[in-house]
Amino acid sequence: MIRKGRPLSSAANAGRNADGPRDDDADPFESFDAHDRAEGRQPQSDSSAEAAADPSETTYTRSRRTPGEAKPGQDDAKKSQRPARSLKGRALGYLSRREYSRSELARKLKPFVEETDSLDTLLDSLEAENWLSDSRFAESLVHRRSSRLGASRIVGELKQHAVDQTLVEEASAQLRETELARAQAVWRKKFSQLPETPAERARQARFLASRGFSGATIGKILKGFDEE
Repeated sequence: MIRKGRPLSSAANAGRNADGPRDDDADPFESFDAHDRAEGRQPQSDSSAEAAADPSETTYTRSRRTPGEAKPGQDDAKKSQRPARSLKGRALGYLSRREYSRSELARKLKPFVEETDSLDTLLDSLEAENWLSDSRFAESLVHRRSSRLGASRIVGELKQHAVDQTLVEEASAQLRETELARAQAVWRKKFSQLPETPAERARQARFLASRGFSGATIGKILKGFDEE
């Protein structure tokens, strides 16, 4: 059956007017837009244009982190959750690692003293509780240094730490008793052979003197082994 309709010539001419453009210049999406409007939907081209035209639209991107790297702000959050250490807590932390003299511990704590803190009161309290002891510090220093240094070097360190003069004299007397034996051990480890020339003798003497051994002790070592 053939339905009656508009002539083909009329349909062919419907896409043009007297002065208008040809159908080839028409928007190819016009029919789809009309269909979308009929269905109650917004044309796709309009929504894409609006999305592109909105400068406030937030764009999310995925960034890569190296393995083990903390998330942004994670370190700051952990730090903010840590309670501030008290001055006494900090002092006990130092003393739990090794012995300190009173003057040395005071220098370590001074940058952390606040207006409400009293450094001298804290140090007195630590001494009363036997956490802090110049006597133990002097004993520890002598023990750590005696195998490598002479009495003058060790006594000098004790004085730098403002240790009581009585403790300094006791340590000095103890070190003098073992000075020769300790110097011999240091000399053997470094040289093990008596000097054969004046230049070599001077070199060995300078080394022992730099370690803090006395001139009398050095003389005995450098000229006494062959006689023994």
